[in-house]
Amino acid sequence: MKKLLIAVALAGVLGSANAAEEKVLNLYNWTEYMPKEVLKAFTKETGIKVKESNYASTEEMYAKLKAGGGGYDLVVPSTYFVQRMAREGLLEPLDHTKLPNLKNVDPKFLDQPFDPGNQHSVPYLLSSVGITVDSAKVDPKTITSWLDLWKPEYKGNVLLMDVARETFAVVQKALGYSANDTDPAHIEAAFNKMKELLPSVKLFNAESPKVSFIQGEVSVGITWNGEAFMGQQEKKSLTFVYPKEGVILAMDTMAIPKGAKHPDNAHKFLNFVMRPEIAAKISESLGYGTLNAEAIKLLPKELASNRIVYPTADDLKNAELLEDIPTETQGLYEKYWSELKTAK
Repeated sequence: MKKLLIAVALAGVLGSANAAEEKVLNLYNWTEYMPKEVLKAFTKETGIKVKESNYASTEEMYAKLKAGGGGYDLVVPSTYFVQRMAREGLLEPLDHTKLPNLKNVDPKFLDQPFDPGNQHSVPYLLSSVGITVDSAKVDPKTITSWLDLWKPEYKGNVLLMDVARETFAVVQKALGYSANDTDPAHIEAAFNKMKELLPSVKLFNAESPKVSFIQGEVSVGITWNGEAFMGQQEKKSLTFVYPKEGVILAMDTMAIPKGAKHPDNAHKFLNFVMRPEIAAKISESLGYGTLNAEAIKLLPKELASNRIVYPTADDLKNAELLEDIPTETQGLYEKYWSELKTAK
C-alpha cells in the first residue's frame, strides 16, 4: 500500500513537471491581429507552438473567460476591460522580472489608471475608429462628420462593425455626447439614431471589415484604422477619414488569464513581442500604431508618416479613449444592440 501511494505521488510530480515543460501557448486574440510570421519566428526561436483562437469583440472574449471557458494563456483586452477583468479576478499578476523588454514601451502608456504599475497587462497597439471610404465611389472630401453616414445617397452601401461598444461610442459622438456617456437617455437616443441608419446598412462585419470594401460590397463604413490600412494594400482607392466630432481610440493590451496552464510561455511571448524589431514588424504588417518607443525608431519613413496608422494632432482633435463603464450600462448596450440586429 505504501509503495502504491509513493508511485501515485511520484506520477503526480512527474505529470506536473511535464505540464510545466509543455511547449504550447494558447493565444485568444482579435481576428487578424497578430502576424503569422511573428508567431512562426517565436516558435522557431523557442520551440513553443502557438495555438491561436479568435474573437470579434472584447465583449465576446470577456464573456467566455467569465463563464470559465477557453483554457487560454494569453488574451488581448482593450484597456476599458482590463480594469474590470482584474477587479473580477480574471487575470493573473505579471512577473516583471520575466519582462525586461517592458523598458522599450513608451513610458506615457505605462502605469495608467486602468492598470497601476502594469500589474496585469502590457501595452500592445493603439487603434482608432473612423470612417473608411472607397474613393473610387465616394469623394472623401464630402465626408467630414459621422453624421454624413446618414446621407440618403449611401443607402444600402454602409458597413457597421459588429461591435456594440465602439458603434454606440461613434453615434454618441455624432449626437454631441461623450463616447463614455452612461446616461440611459443618451444611450437610448443613440439607439434611435442607429435605427434611422439601418436602411443604409448593407452589412455588419467585425471580423474583417476590409474584405467587404475590397469585394465592392460597400463604399463607406465605420472601421478600425488598421482595417483601412490593410485593405489599402489590396485596393488603393480605400482611404480613412477622421470625423470632426472626434474618433474613438482604444489601446489594446496583452494579459494572462486566471488559471493559465502555460504562464511561463506567456511571459516569454510577451517579452518577445516587446522587442523593438518585432513590435515594428507588427505595426508594419497590421497598420496599427505601436506603443513601443524603440520600435518607432525602426519604422519605414512611409509608414511613420502614414496618417491612417499614425494620425496627426489635428486628426485626433476631439478624440476619446474608451473607458470602463458600469455593468448595467454594458447590459443596456447589449440589449439595444440585440434589438438593432434583430430589426435589421
